[in-house]
Amino acid sequence: MFVTGTDTGVGKTLVSAGLVRAWDAAYWKPLQTGLKDEAGDTPTVAALAALPAERVHPPAHALAEPLSPHAAAELEGVAIDPDALALPDSDRPLVVEGAGGLLVPVTEGVFIIDLIARFGLPVVLVARSTLGTINHTLLSLEALRARGLAVAGVVLNGPPNPGNRAAIERFGNVRVLAEIPMLDRLDAETVAEAAALLPSFDSVFP
Repeated sequence: MFVTGTDTGVGKTLVSAGLVRAWDAAYWKPLQTGLKDEAGDTPTVAALAALPAERVHPPAHALAEPLSPHAAAELEGVAIDPDALALPDSDRPLVVEGAGGLLVPVTEGVFIIDLIARFGLPVVLVARSTLGTINHTLLSLEALRARGLAVAGVVLNGPPNPGNRAAIERFGNVRVLAEIPMLDRLDAETVAEAAALLPSFDSVFP
């Protein structure tokens, strides 16, 4: 399962941690940037989902600058080879978290959406629930379907908005898997509560 978003900062890491917890899954973020300012999403998800070490796969590239993988790698003189990025072995569901949105560049001419296609994974699209989400979500769904990529569903983060949910399901011809409200804090307890809102693995992949 590949978790991507309509933008950066829409809650991909929260949803990834929730899915890992709900589905008893493993986790991998192949491309991590911004490590000069934070510890990164891998230790965050591991802590939020209470993951044992054997279910946490380290990033293929861990970069300092809070930029796209393409730009951060250029600054550090790192060459990202998309063909060398291979899914880690896992004996359970694997949640793969992207960087930013679908058209974030990984290298010259290769974008996050291209990685999804190479991995051959179905997608959970994370979006805001608030104003502007219909346009961003429908554009992202259109891009995914233009590549023939399977969409498992959408998760909305933020204050419940029945109108936006209905419009996304109707015009996007997609299932909204869950709506996760604003959290007062982000810790293992609140992630467990968010995980309880997510559908079971078998209901998404019958």
